[in-house]
Amino acid sequence: MRRALLPLGLDTVSRLPAPCRSCIRWEVGPDRSGKLAMAGAAEFEKEVWLSGVMLSWGSCGQLLTIDDEVAGFAVYAPPPVVTSARAFPTAPVSADAVLLMTATVLPPYRGQGHARFLIQAAAKHLAGRGVRAIEMFGHRGDSDDVGADDAIPPCLVPADFALAVGFTEVRPHHRYPRLRLELDTAIGWKAGVESALEQLFSVISIPVAPAAAQMTAVRVCS
Repeated sequence: MRRALLPLGLDTVSRLPAPCRSCIRWEVGPDRSGKLAMAGAAEFEKEVWLSGVMLSWGSCGQLLTIDDEVAGFAVYAPPPVVTSARAFPTAPVSADAVLLMTATVLPPYRGQGHARFLIQAAAKHLAGRGVRAIEMFGHRGDSDDVGADDAIPPCLVPADFALAVGFTEVRPHHRYPRLRLELDTAIGWKAGVESALEQLFSVISIPVAPAAAQMTAVRVCS
């Protein structure tokens, strides 16, 4: 088994699993993403967004591959370039943090330690670039309710699992708390949290929406 990480960029974005490859809910917000999807321009717009972020900041994610097959991914960026980050009731993200937009390990690869590898590698990569912390908007409640508000992207990490692996709640909320992970803490994670990490990413799935729903970009993840 060969396990590797690839930076998310223009040469690798085509390897993002569908529907994330053509979803731009996080990047441009629900209104504009719906119009772009209907015009068939969502994938192009995602490449435009990636190009802009790479030029100004650098790679904004990691693809995890197993034997050259994509097994998972994490997408993150500075909060000012993520339009939907402003839609959360617990916004804004702290000025010294990078926003973890979404992350997952695909079902065939779960329970094998890949989630821990992916997240620790992403944390080390960001720490090496001088980033102090990762923040994310978690979700509480029924998983079916994630994304029920059109302004909120549906691919959120459950808050309880995030807390179990070292995130702390910096802005409480009954549905969308904001959580933070200090990168020096992340790099020092011990083996005792491996199981919790696997649980964290085993419950995140990529929604498979009907074709009509994908066209309106209401319930797909980015």
